Parts: sequence; structure tokens; C-alpha cells
Amino acid sequence: TQWYEGATRESGLISRCGKMTNTVVIDGKGHLLGRLTSVVAKQLLQGKKIVVVRAEQIVISGSLKRNKVKYAQFIRKRMNTNPVRGPFHFRSPARIFWRTLRGMLPHKTKRGQLALGRLAAFEGIPAPYDKKKRVVVPAALKVLRLRADRKFTVLGELSKEVGWGYTDLVSRLEEQRKVKEQAYYAEKKAAVAAKCKAAAAADLSAVAPILSAFGY
Repeated sequence: TQWYEGATRESGLISRCGKMTNTVVIDGKGHLLGRLTSVVAKQLLQGKKIVVVRAEQIVISGSLKRNKVKYAQFIRKRMNTNPVRGPFHFRSPARIFWRTLRGMLPHKTKRGQLALGRLAAFEGIPAPYDKKKRVVVPAALKVLRLRADRKFTVLGELSKEVGWGYTDLVSRLEEQRKVKEQAYYAEKKAAVAAKCKAAAAADLSAVAPILSAFGY
């Protein structure tokens, strides 16, 4: 698991993978919804481009029953004369994450709109992000921030209960991705081992004096 930090240590993101590009791919599995969105919102305002994958594995503190009651109260908030005009109640985990984060940005200003445009959220891990390094946010991990005896709700389960119909599809695609990922990793590990073996067996006696002259 990689730990990533943005511009400052105060961001709550920690890096063990050296210098990264301006786009950060965060694996949402095991993160608390509110804590993750607050850290991501701050980074977006600082100019980072952030992609959150596996949004269906994000968790919310509190039991499923409690969160279903809260969502039912949320659904009742609508325009009385014409509900088509909003507010809109998203069911998918990625859109629930997006809407939660939007409330932490000044999204009615140009600065907030640009920041929100730098965010992407997905269920599962679609291409090309399945081939990119994924990071976690320690300040938002459930195992570090929520007491072990406390109840919690997986966002994907809540979405399924309130009408999201793609739980089985995402699970099936994730199983296929993991099989491909394991095959890719085995191939990569074999290639690295072959390269190390070839480097160890190489005879450099003919060029050793030249290399030593240059400090190698």
C-alpha cells in the first residue's frame, strides 16, 4: 500500500512513493466518507487532480439501519411545486461521494467549479486507472480513525438498499480485473527476476576499467 502526501504534511496524506504526477489515484476502500472528502476537497482547491476508485467500498460510521433512516430523510427534501428541478438524490456510491464533496467546496464560484472539475470518482477500478499506482489517506482510514467496536456501513450496501442496481455488475467486473491484475503482476515479477539474474551473470571485465574511470 502506498501513502501519498500533497504539497504539505498538514494535508493528511503521506508519501512513500517519491515524486508523483499532478494526478493522484486514491483507492477508496476502507476510508471514512466524511474524512476522505474533506482531505480531497482541500487538495482539489490547491490544484491537484484526484481520481477516487472503488467508491462502493467507502464506509460511513453508524449502522446500516441508521444510515437508511438518514437517507430517507434526505430524500424527502425536494421542491414542493416541481421536484424535477431538484434537489437531486443520487443513488450510486460515486455520485454520493461527489455530492458530499461538493458541499465542502465553494462550488457556486469559479474557483470552486474548477476544483470540482478536477475530481473524478468511479465504482470499481476502470481502465486506465487499473494500471496506475493507487494511494490511501491515513487520516481517513477506518482502521485508524474508527474504534473497532463501532458499527459502520459500506457505501455500496447503502446504495443497493436505496435503489442502486449495479452492485452485482461491479462485483463481477472487479473479480475479472483482479484475475488480470494477478497475471500481470506474476509476469512483471518474472521479468524483474530475469533482469536481475542477467545482470548478476554479466561479464563486465572487458569494460570495467572504462567504467571505473567514470566512477562506476
